[in-house]
Amino acid sequence: MADAAVKTVQAADEEQTDGFNLIIDALKLNGLDTIYGVPGIPITDFGRMAQAAGIRVLSFRHEQNAGYAASIAGFLTKKPGICLTVSAPGFLNGLTALAHATTNCFPMILISGSSEREIVDLQQGDYEEMDQLAIAKPLCKAAYRVLHAQDIGIGIARAIRAAVSGRPGGVYLDLPAKLFGQVMNAEAGRKSLVKVIDAAPAQIPSADSVKRALEVLKGAKKPLVILGKGAAYAQADDAIRNFVEKTGAPFLPMSMGKGLLPDTHPQCAGAARSTVLKDSDVVLLIGARLNWLLSHGKGKAWGDAPKKFIQIDIEPKEMDSNVEIVAPVVGDIGSAVAAMSDAMGGGWAKAPADWMGAVTQKREDNIAKMAPKLMNNNSPMDYHGALGVLKQIVKERPDAILVNEGANTLDLARGIIDVYQPRKRIDVGTWGIMGIGMGYAIAAAIETGKPVLCVEGDSAFGFSGMEVETICRYKLPVCVVIFNNDGIYRGTDVNPLGTDPAPTMFVKGARYDKMMEAFGGVGVNATNPDELKRAVNAAMDSGKPTLINAVIDPAAGSESGRIGNLNPQSKLKKK
Repeated sequence: MADAAVKTVQAADEEQTDGFNLIIDALKLNGLDTIYGVPGIPITDFGRMAQAAGIRVLSFRHEQNAGYAASIAGFLTKKPGICLTVSAPGFLNGLTALAHATTNCFPMILISGSSEREIVDLQQGDYEEMDQLAIAKPLCKAAYRVLHAQDIGIGIARAIRAAVSGRPGGVYLDLPAKLFGQVMNAEAGRKSLVKVIDAAPAQIPSADSVKRALEVLKGAKKPLVILGKGAAYAQADDAIRNFVEKTGAPFLPMSMGKGLLPDTHPQCAGAARSTVLKDSDVVLLIGARLNWLLSHGKGKAWGDAPKKFIQIDIEPKEMDSNVEIVAPVVGDIGSAVAAMSDAMGGGWAKAPADWMGAVTQKREDNIAKMAPKLMNNNSPMDYHGALGVLKQIVKERPDAILVNEGANTLDLARGIIDVYQPRKRIDVGTWGIMGIGMGYAIAAAIETGKPVLCVEGDSAFGFSGMEVETICRYKLPVCVVIFNNDGIYRGTDVNPLGTDPAPTMFVKGARYDKMMEAFGGVGVNATNPDELKRAVNAAMDSGKPTLINAVIDPAAGSESGRIGNLNPQSKLKKK
């Protein structure tokens, strides 16, 4: 009789499922097999269960870093990156990354546990009480709350579709604590799950828009193609390369568009940026927006020559956002580029040789002018000597992922280090923020399986530095190089009162490499380019978590890097 009773209990258990399992099953059903997050109330046990069910769960030291990891996972894979946080403060920490994902058009889903609705709505002071859904809505593409276990499948399906369809972005999914423990019939639960079909359907541009764009391009005397990170996200690499080469026009890659065609390609105008922006007469934007990064398509950077703009974008509202777009092509980038290539036929006349020749000459002159700066072996190092070493290392290891953030470290690396393959350079993106470094590095290693070289300014590293423990814990092939010049921008600022250190100063002679050693990784202090080269090569060869403290001259660098014009300064003379 006892055995029969046990079997009855087991049968009853097998007929039930709950919110924990339904969320896990819904994620797995849709191929979402990695979660970036920080455990805690009410999602601790969910993380354990997800891991036991075969989902890879990466636990971070701060939710913002987990969120940045999820955001770049979305960019690299075209699937929504999943970030899991606790309620209230944890949710708010993750929300910064969700807003970042939305601004940069990366698909991401922030899943946060939350307090109980009946208490929150009456503002009765629940544990970590906050109306998280209301807070999230203005900062992301869509936001949903699931209250009943039978709606989990639909809720996750809606979040996935919202994140990747049209212009990708961040989605918030609110899961109150009671939802996880809700029990329902297992078969009914299984039937409630939704496998999302064709979440990001192709959006074919109209034939008229393609014809109009090609007519404008055909009339150009000095055409220019600009490749943005949207072009890289599209993963239409062959179509884009074939189209650009067919035009014969110079192309300018934005920082995360680098590598769609190698920076060493004969049509690349990266080293002649000022010339092509100023002198071009027709500009074709592919997955790039005319925001502050391109001076809004007007002003001094664009010169006095009249410009006609063609723009390929999946979002119709992007057109005419800063200047007139005479030939808008609305559609997904892969379909639009393919349609334009087909319509060009086999006899397309390439860009005029005198224009391409002038751009090539300017590029070669600038490269030749820069070359001696990159070959110095100064100690302490300057930015150029250190970046010259890294430029060569990336050339020898084109498959590695380069993560880059900082002020001078970002601005100079972007122009100096060539990229040879798509989606191999990931950086601060549209907002020009700091703090993405370790999160991006971790996700890049997890999602691609490739070695990661993470080049950080010392200030930028401070935002996410504790995640070196995460890198060591998961034994990831990440080499972090910190350009340490003792401060923000430079390490020479002085407080005229002689009391506290100046606001932009850090501890002089700091040894960031000791942090990595504390967690079992490899730490190296490099004082000249030769030492830096040996250390980075050893790290990339070994695949061991490594942090290299690259000692940079405190006087090296400029205020706010190359965007000092955005940092107001008082014109009044000090008394």
